Amino acid sequence: MKRKLLSILLTASMLAAMVSGCGSKQEEGQAPAEEAQTTAAETQEETTEPEAQTEASGEAITLKWAIWDKDITPYWQALKEEYEATHENVTIEMTDLGSTDYMTVLATELSGSGSDFDVVTIKDVPGYATLVSKNTLEPLDSYIADAGIDLSQYGGVDKQVTVNGSLYELPFRNDFWVVFYNKDIFDAAGVAYPTNDMTFEEYDALARQVTDTTYGAQVYGTHYHTWRSAVQLFGVLDGQHSILDGNYDFFKPYYELVLGQEDDQVCRNYADLSAEGLHYSAAFSGGDVAMLNMGSWFISTLIANIQSGEYDASLCGNWGMVKYPHAEGVEAGSTLGTITGLAVTSVSDQKDAAFDFVEWVSGEEGAKVMAETGNFPALMNDEVAGIISSLEGFPTDAESKEALSVSNLYLEVPYAENVSAINDILDTYHKSIMNREISIDEGIAAMNEEVGKIKAQ
Repeated sequence: MKRKLLSILLTASMLAAMVSGCGSKQEEGQAPAEEAQTTAAETQEETTEPEAQTEASGEAITLKWAIWDKDITPYWQALKEEYEATHENVTIEMTDLGSTDYMTVLATELSGSGSDFDVVTIKDVPGYATLVSKNTLEPLDSYIADAGIDLSQYGGVDKQVTVNGSLYELPFRNDFWVVFYNKDIFDAAGVAYPTNDMTFEEYDALARQVTDTTYGAQVYGTHYHTWRSAVQLFGVLDGQHSILDGNYDFFKPYYELVLGQEDDQVCRNYADLSAEGLHYSAAFSGGDVAMLNMGSWFISTLIANIQSGEYDASLCGNWGMVKYPHAEGVEAGSTLGTITGLAVTSVSDQKDAAFDFVEWVSGEEGAKVMAETGNFPALMNDEVAGIISSLEGFPTDAESKEALSVSNLYLEVPYAENVSAINDILDTYHKSIMNREISIDEGIAAMNEEVGKIKAQ
């Protein structure tokens, strides 16, 4: 990709993040999944000889690809053009299903007898579960084995979307949580910047050091958006817990941390944020927030809006980022994430060619294209990280560049049949705790009881 396009692509990427990337953080319901009937062995038997002959002969192939928000998401067209340039006999035909209810629309399309998609984009885990349960996706195990793909390069997220021992998608985009910080606030307070290896105790102490409660000149040491991810999911970073556990006693210290910071005006009040509808981007760009826990998609938004003048550079232009804080004894670089994947449809009569495209997009070449459009690929290596950190507007300090590396990535919403109902319960009692309607202990006890009933069914 040509570097002279980067500023244009970043601006488009900002729009994409506002429409789809940030929306992906809203934890959606997940439809029940039934055991998939098609096995990898059956898939291999169904591969037709004419298809193999077509690819070998170099005859023209058209692959139909389901996506969303084509006009404001720069990497769709960039991936298509780069792949076609290196695969001259293949044409990628994109169909934009829109971002609103994309997975629902896709499920309807694939359930119809007239569906002719070869490759589909998987936007979220709940939608993925629905498609797997309907047997509309091809199991990729045999393809992955034949291609010799090392799944460890995806940081273990493949295990979190494996269904009954089979994998039905490969990730190509990964958004993970980091801490953004305002260097000017730390400089003014004479406090050292955050680091890439902070325990929660160190993070809390740092936030308190830079807090200023002076009326009219208030500075908040940190900020939490109203998503429950911003509080509850601190507890899953040890790799021992997830939102599927059924016992949520491990949430308690993190509720105590955040509510304690609220009491001391280290962060804004949840109830006020909910009532006012203050967006996290407005909070950070206002120049009175020292640290912000947020996803990596905010990088392109921040860069583009500072360059365009939408954000006042004098308030937030001097920023950096570091890895997420972690519990004592947990490896630095452990963080939360969401993935976007690609799958081959079970109705495609060009499965080998479709998987080749999926493999390419999810591999090193596709990762470079993603990085050059200001987005984070699922496969992150030194070269890809170097592309992102060299984008105009990205912080030049070593800590910010190092923050791009992730040691352990845990999905916010891992695959499970009953995750939709679990999400609803956790959301409900999170709001009650944060609004001070019930105590932390009461809220967690209610979560344990209600989720326990679901898991007992």
